Amino acid sequence: MKTGKRKNSLAARRWRNFKNNKRGYYSLILFSILFFLSLFAEVLSNDKPFLVYYNGHYYFPLFREYPETTFGGDFETETDYRDPYILEKLQTNGNRVWFPPNPHSYNSINLDLDVPVPSPPTRENLLGTDDRGRDVLARLIYGFRLSVLFGFALTAVGTLLGIVAGAVQGYFGGKVDLFFQRFIEIWSAMPELYLLIIFASIFKPSILLLLILLSMFGWMGLSDYVRAEFLRGRNMEYVKAAKALGVSHFTIMYRHLLPNGMTPVITFLPFRMSGAILALTSLDFLGLGVPPSTPSLGELLAQGKANIDAWWLSLSTFVVLVGTLVLLIFIGEALREAFDPRKQ
Repeated sequence: MKTGKRKNSLAARRWRNFKNNKRGYYSLILFSILFFLSLFAEVLSNDKPFLVYYNGHYYFPLFREYPETTFGGDFETETDYRDPYILEKLQTNGNRVWFPPNPHSYNSINLDLDVPVPSPPTRENLLGTDDRGRDVLARLIYGFRLSVLFGFALTAVGTLLGIVAGAVQGYFGGKVDLFFQRFIEIWSAMPELYLLIIFASIFKPSILLLLILLSMFGWMGLSDYVRAEFLRGRNMEYVKAAKALGVSHFTIMYRHLLPNGMTPVITFLPFRMSGAILALTSLDFLGLGVPPSTPSLGELLAQGKANIDAWWLSLSTFVVLVGTLVLLIFIGEALREAFDPRKQ
C-alpha cells in the first residue's frame, strides 16, 4: 500500500511540475487539439458533402458512393458533387446539401481557375493552389495528419527496439554488452541516406517502407540511455535479492529495472517524434518519401522551391512545420523538467 501511495505521489508531483511549465502545458493542449481535429480531416476538408437531403431522403456521401442517377443525373458513375448540373438539383425544390468547411480534398483539382497554377489565395482556395491546381489548405490538413501519425509510429517502433536492445545490454553485461556495442558501432556507420536512395529505386515508395527503413536506425540513440540505467540498476540489492529468490530475468527486467529506466525514455519522446516528422519531410522534399499523390509537407516545400513566386506554398507549409516542431520541443522541455530528480 505504501509503495502504491509513493508511486501515486511521485506521479502527482511530476504532473504538477509539468503543469507549472505553462509553455509546455499549453503547447500540449494546443498540439492535442490540432491533432484531434486532423483525425477528422475528411469532415473538415473534402470535395464530397457530408450530408445530402434529396427528395425526402438523407444521403451520406462521405461514407458511401452514390451514382449520379441517384440525384437525377444521367450516368451510373460516382457523383461529382461539384458539377453545376448536380449542384442545381441538390439545391432546388427543397433539396439541401452540406459541404465541409473547406470544400476541397487533398487530390481534388480546381478546374474553374482563371489564372495559371499555382494560383494565389482566393475565397474559393483560402491558401491558394499548388502547381496542379490542388487546394493547399486541404493538403496541409491531410499532410499534417500523415506527418504526426508517421511520427507516432516511428517513435513507438524505435522506442520499443531501443528499450529492448538497451535492456539486454545493460542487464546481462559482459560479452553480450560487448557484442552489442560492436554491432551498434558497425551498424551506425552504415550510410542511411544511400540505403534509402537504393531501396527507393528498387521498391515502390510507401509509408510502410519508410517506417521499416528509418526504424532500422532510429533505435540506437535511445538504447544507450536505457543501457546506462540497467547497468546502474542491475547491481542494486533488490535485484540481487530477486535473483536469489529465483525470479526470472524477464520479470526482473520488466517489473524492477524498466520502471526506473523509463525517465530518459519518456523525456526524449517528443524530441524523437519531432525528429521523425522532420525526417519524413526531408525525404519527401528530396523525392524519396511517400508516393507523389500523397499529401505531404515536404512535397509542398519542394513545390515552393520550384515556384519561388508562389509565396503561399512555402510560407503556409513553413508555418505548419515549424509550429508543429516548436510545440513538440516545448512539450519535451516541460517533460524533462517534470522528470528532473532534483525537482521531485
